[in-house]
Amino acid sequence: MEFKVLCVGDVVGNPGMDRIRRSLRYLKRKTRADFVIVNGENAAVVGITPNQAEDIFDAGADVITLGNHSFAKKEICDYLDENSRILRPMNYAPQVPGKGWGVYETKFGSVAVIDLIGRVNMDYGPDNPFLMVEKLLPRIDAKYIFVEIHTEATSEKLAMGYMLDGKVSAVWGTHTHVPTADAQVLPKGTGYVTDLGMTGPKNSVLGIRPELSISKFKGDLYQRYQWADGPTKLEAVLFTIDTETKLCRKAERVDLTDENSSQR
Repeated sequence: MEFKVLCVGDVVGNPGMDRIRRSLRYLKRKTRADFVIVNGENAAVVGITPNQAEDIFDAGADVITLGNHSFAKKEICDYLDENSRILRPMNYAPQVPGKGWGVYETKFGSVAVIDLIGRVNMDYGPDNPFLMVEKLLPRIDAKYIFVEIHTEATSEKLAMGYMLDGKVSAVWGTHTHVPTADAQVLPKGTGYVTDLGMTGPKNSVLGIRPELSISKFKGDLYQRYQWADGPTKLEAVLFTIDTETKLCRKAERVDLTDENSSQR
């Protein structure tokens, strides 16, 4: 039997939220996904609110992962403590709100999801994600294990994938908002992709109006980031897991754009 897990790239701003509301259930049906994980840390451009999290769950997500903007909206802190289906990176300091991993029951058996943040060019000084996940894995009693690493460097994501190859069902990267073309099954059976991409404005720089990013790189005075207008996209990877081996049979991109979907 097969267990299909759909992983959706970072949701950015109102356009990304609108796309999730309109398209996630459609993509879930189209791919016959059994479990859906969505990175939502940029739902408010910087951070996520409880109402946005609820909307993502209502749209079909089973788990929401976060990253370096986990606590940008203060109102999310109590929500993180109260809802076990939204995860912030586990290698943050233990006193911060929320949990970094969880186990969830499905008809295919228990599913563990681990959220990590890398250390290369990131804003915070988290504990070493490689050492922490190594210590955590023996403690997890779940049939399937899925790991997200939210970080800038492709090398850090690839290293995590190869370290966990054969030990978990799939590993994927987020944060850079640019989909990578390396969806694959690693040599020992773990599904992998360096970056899922993003869900939000198509004609943008990481979801933001291009002129604002250009202005920043030119050294102009600070301007508050705003999401771009126009057509949107939803970028995701579908991992097909063998229910006997708990390893990955196939990892494939299942992106939606306004050109290839009627869910506009």
